[in-house]
Amino acid sequence: MVYLKKISGLGNVLYPSLLWNLPNHKKTIYLTFDDGPIPEITDWVLACLKQYQAKATFFCVGENISKHPDIFNNIISEGHTIGNHTFNHLNGWKTNTPDYLENVRKTEDVISKNIENPNNSAFKKKLFRPPYGKIKPSQIKKLQQLDYQIVMWEVISGDFDPELSWEICYNTVIKNTTEGGIIVFHDSKKAFDKLKLLVPKILKYYHEKGFEFKAL
Repeated sequence: MVYLKKISGLGNVLYPSLLWNLPNHKKTIYLTFDDGPIPEITDWVLACLKQYQAKATFFCVGENISKHPDIFNNIISEGHTIGNHTFNHLNGWKTNTPDYLENVRKTEDVISKNIENPNNSAFKKKLFRPPYGKIKPSQIKKLQQLDYQIVMWEVISGDFDPELSWEICYNTVIKNTTEGGIIVFHDSKKAFDKLKLLVPKILKYYHEKGFEFKAL
């Protein structure tokens, strides 16, 4: 998983306008969860975070928001922030820019339609994360013109990869995360078996070291 750390390091050099981490001298970590909301799984993540008074950012797929607006609003009511993860989990490298932007706009419309409290600060910041981390320079430019902050990561846990054990994912996170680091997890069916073991241990490890978990 070291190669994933190298990718974020190189990306920070090539695309400095994207958000890779928030370096600081405080013990703060930014947990992020991609691909939800998903019944039971996102609910479990929310309950787990609550145990440690941890806040996180959820990059939601528009189609899943449409299917599960109640869970979507639970994320917000628990004090977490939300971001746009396209409507159909599109690969930017395989999608032309007009179609990609339309998919992002569709998700923005779904968020606006389903959010119970439009004055809530959870969507005041226009956060976006490209699925798979794959996005073209033309897409970056257009999204930034629409006032989106494109959020990448310092460390991606690898919870989605069936070839990785939860122990490998755990060690990847604790060995590579620095203060102000952004970590990627997935509240998805594919990742859930590992997530159940991984997230509580990550929360416990950093909580005992005096870290806070904040939303972006």
